[in-house]
Amino acid sequence: MDKTTLRNHVLTKTSWVSTIGNSILSLAKIVVGGLSGSLAVISDGIDSLTDVVISIVMIFTARIIRRPPSEKYVFGYEKAEGIATKVLSMVIFYAGLQMLFFSVQQIFTSESKPLPGIIAVYVTVFSIIGKGLLAFYQYRQGDKIQSSMLKANALNMRNDVIISVGVLLGLIFTFVFQLPILDAITGLVISGFIIKSAIGIFMDSNIELMDGVKDVSVYDKIFEAVERVPGAYNPHRMRSRQVGNLYVISLDIEVDGAITLNEAHDIAEAVVESIKLTVENVYDIVVHVEPRGDKDSDEKFGVKR
Repeated sequence: MDKTTLRNHVLTKTSWVSTIGNSILSLAKIVVGGLSGSLAVISDGIDSLTDVVISIVMIFTARIIRRPPSEKYVFGYEKAEGIATKVLSMVIFYAGLQMLFFSVQQIFTSESKPLPGIIAVYVTVFSIIGKGLLAFYQYRQGDKIQSSMLKANALNMRNDVIISVGVLLGLIFTFVFQLPILDAITGLVISGFIIKSAIGIFMDSNIELMDGVKDVSVYDKIFEAVERVPGAYNPHRMRSRQVGNLYVISLDIEVDGAITLNEAHDIAEAVVESIKLTVENVYDIVVHVEPRGDKDSDEKFGVKR
C-alpha cells in the first residue's frame, strides 16, 4: 500500500471511529441532560453533536482527496482537506454561539430552576473517558499521516474533555451549594471555550489555503540539501507551499555557465534528489538553473539566505 492510499485509508477509518464514538456520547448527554434538567450537560451534548457533523464532513473529504489529478485540478484534490477544516471551524463557532445565547438567556430568566439529577454526573464522567480516548486516537492517527484536519479535530476533542471536566465541576458545585444557576453559568463558560477553539482552527487553516507552510524550518533543510550538491551554488527565490500534508517546492540555483546543458540538468536532478532525501512528504520540486554570478533580480516572492 503506497503512502497516498495508506493516508486515505487511515483518514476514512479514523473518521468513522469518530462518527460512531461521538454519536454515542452526544445521544447519551442530550438524553440524560434533558431527563436530569442540566443545561450544562445538554450543551456538552450539542458540542459532541457538532463533532458528529465534523466526522461526516471528514468522511466525504477523504473520498474527494482520493480523486486523481485532472486537467482542472492538476495538483490533485489534497487541498479539500484545508477547505473542510475551514468549514468545520465555522460549524464549531456557530454551535458555540448558539450555546452562548441560550446560556445567557437561562442566567437572566426569572423562572425558578430545579437542581439537575445525579445521573448527569455519571454521564459526564463517561463523556470525559470516552472523549479522552477519541482525542488520543484521533491525534495519533493525524500525526501518523500528517493530516491537519485530523489534528484539528483531535484538538477540538481535547477541548471537549476540558469542557466536560468543567461540566462535572459545575454539577458538583451546583449540588454542594444548591444553586441551579451555576449549571447555566457552566454552560456559558463552555460556549466560550468552543468559540475560542473554532477561532484557533479557523486561523490555523489559513496557512495552507494561503499557500504558506506551518513549519518555516523547512527552508533551512532545503538550503542544506542544495549545499550538499557539488556544482550547485546560491540557492535563492525559494518558495514552498503545502497541498494537504505534501510540499510543493520551487527554487533557483546557479551553476557554472561554461558547462553543457546536460551537465546543468544533472546538477538540477541531483538537487531534487537531495531535497527529497532531506524533506519528508514532497509532492513536487521545480529547479530553475541560472549561470553563476548572474545578478539576482528584485523578486517579490521567495526566500534566500
